[in-house]
Parts: sequence; structure tokens; C-alpha cells
Amino acid sequence: MKFLHLSDLHIGKTVNGFSMIEEQRHVFRQVTRYIQTEHPSAVVIAGDVYDRAAPGIEAVRVFDDFLTELSREDMAVLLVSGNHDSPDRLNYASRLLSDKRIHMRGVFDGSLRSVTLADGYGEVNFWLLPFIKPTSVHGMYARREIESYDDALAAALESASIDYTERNVLVSHQFYTKAGVTALRSESELNPVGGLDAISADLISAFDYVALGHLHGFQTVGYEHIRYAGSPIKYSLSEWRQEKSVSLVELREKGSLAVTALPLTPLHDMRTIKGKIDVLTSDSISSQGDRDDYLRVVLTDEEEIINPMAKLRSVYPNVMALDFDNSRKGVDAGALSANSDKIDSLSPFDLFSEFFLETSGAVMSEEQSEIVRELLETTEDQ
Repeated sequence: MKFLHLSDLHIGKTVNGFSMIEEQRHVFRQVTRYIQTEHPSAVVIAGDVYDRAAPGIEAVRVFDDFLTELSREDMAVLLVSGNHDSPDRLNYASRLLSDKRIHMRGVFDGSLRSVTLADGYGEVNFWLLPFIKPTSVHGMYARREIESYDDALAAALESASIDYTERNVLVSHQFYTKAGVTALRSESELNPVGGLDAISADLISAFDYVALGHLHGFQTVGYEHIRYAGSPIKYSLSEWRQEKSVSLVELREKGSLAVTALPLTPLHDMRTIKGKIDVLTSDSISSQGDRDDYLRVVLTDEEEIINPMAKLRSVYPNVMALDFDNSRKGVDAGALSANSDKIDSLSPFDLFSEFFLETSGAVMSEEQSEIVRELLETTEDQ
């Protein structure tokens, strides 16, 4: 059986004030083309469909378009909610959609359920496990003591009668770890302090394949068959060296597995450039790449530069971050006023993101972004 594994779509996400909607549409079209050439039996989406629990109208339309395209192909769609999603919103109309072979598990009710597909080697059971927390499942298992994420996952697995002599695939959106293996993490992920959300990958090692979501880099977790597909787009500057892809998984007879990373090409790449401002903005240098790429610029000039961001964006309109590698390490805070038209179009959050960038020369972390969002929401409610 052949299926595509992707995750962490984060539809509706903005990165440093720049909307990723067109980038998302661009990669979804590539996924559709892979479906038409590879003819998989299913597409698996392992959580974080949206970037926020209450997605905007445009984000909902993008997902609706993507899901409609998937439904036109001769295959199943298998989807679980992630920690960024609203479980109830994703669960809406799930029973009706299942008749169209679109199986969405947004809410976990204490029972792990599967969708069974068949090929020439027999049946494959896809077990769909939405994102869970110990607190959210505690009352579901009265006879069990659930204090950790390991406990919650073990209880969820025990709720199902899984025959491991058959071929089984687990779809899950959690942070799995393996002793001695360092996970590749990025700034665009929510990272609880101390790794309290970590779950041992040993608990899921009996599956024939584990399609994971949550980490944004394509990677295994101590076992070749336990994999994160990674996000289809670079969602933070810490990911600029990553090559994004969708995983093509092939299960033949039990014990036979092949995984191929099918590359996804961005509409505009994310990269870092470094040098003196006059050199970087010269035609000879700027013409060597796409000037519309999303950039982190590191300036090495020793002398003071007036409005460096304005000068850079006159050549590279999508500069996301500005840093300095010189003896002064200064940033011109007045550069924020360089593009008044853009400022007028920014939301309060995006405006603060721009201000933070201009005054600190760095990008807000995901934790800082969440704090700012909460403060702004509190202010709006008053």
C-alpha cells in the first residue's frame, strides 16, 4: 500500500508579519500533482491543519480548496487534530465526510479507532489518534493513574484491540523521543519547558509505520518506521537550511517498508545573506537569487547606517529579520517608519512584531509571540 504522509500545514500562519497563504497554496498544488503521478491509496495529515484554534476566513477557504482537490482523487484522506487545532472545529461534519472517504478525528473520546484499507497484501489498519494531554484524558480511564504524557498515550493504546500480527499504521500528533536521539526542533514549534510533553517512542514501536506530526523537520525518532514528515513550508528562520518534502510511504507484506521524501519547492525560499549593505543591494549580488525570498540579513558594516531596513527592502521586499555582525551591534529603531503603506495594513500583532524586529534586530520566539497575542486579546476585550 502506498500513501502520502504530511503534517503541520499551519494554514493561515504569518511569519514575522508576512502571510504564508500563497506559499501554502503553492505547495498544496505540488502535493496534488504527486497524488496524480504516484496514485497513493491515502493521504495522511498528522495534525496542525490550522495555525490557530480559530482560523481566519481565508485559511478556512484554503483548506476547503485543498480538501476538495483531495476528494476528487481515488483515495482516502486520514486526518487528526494537532495542538494548534480546535478539535471540535475539525470534527465538524466528520461523519458526513467519512462517506466521501475523508476520515477526520478531531476529538479524542477515550477510544482509539481505526480506518481499514486493503491492497494486494491484505488489510492495513490506520489508527487515528488526535493530540491528547494527560489532563484531557484523565477522567476517561477511571481505573488508571494518568500523570504524564506517557501514561496518557499508553491508556489510549490500551483502549484499542490492536492485533500487531496485522499491518498497522498509527497517525499521531505528539512529541515522541528516544533515549540517545536528539530531536531537530525549530522556533516555530511550541516547546514546553523541560520537555514535559515528551513521550517514549518505545510505546509505539510495534506499529508497522508511525506517521507523526508536531516537529517541523523531516526526521526519524530512533526507529526507521517512526517518522515526522515535517512541515511543508519553512515557518521560522531557524528552518532556513531545511529541505521540505512530503513522505511517500510504501507498505508491502508485513515487515517491508520504503519511505521516499518527495521534495516541495517553495514559491519564495527562506534564506540568510550576510555582508555590507552596499554589496548586498548591488545588482551583481541581488540578481544571483530571488529578490522576493524571505530573508534574514546580517550586516557587517562598521559605520552607522540610516534606515537600513528601508534600504534593504527597496531591493528585497521580504526581509524578515535584520541583524548585525560588527563591533557595535546596533539597530536603527527609526527604520520602522520606512514603509508607511505596509504599517497601515498590519494588524496590532504584526505591527508589534515589526517593532520588535526593528528595535532588537531579532525575531520574537514562539513563546514571546504567544504572550503578545494573549496581551492583545485581553486589551481588545476591555
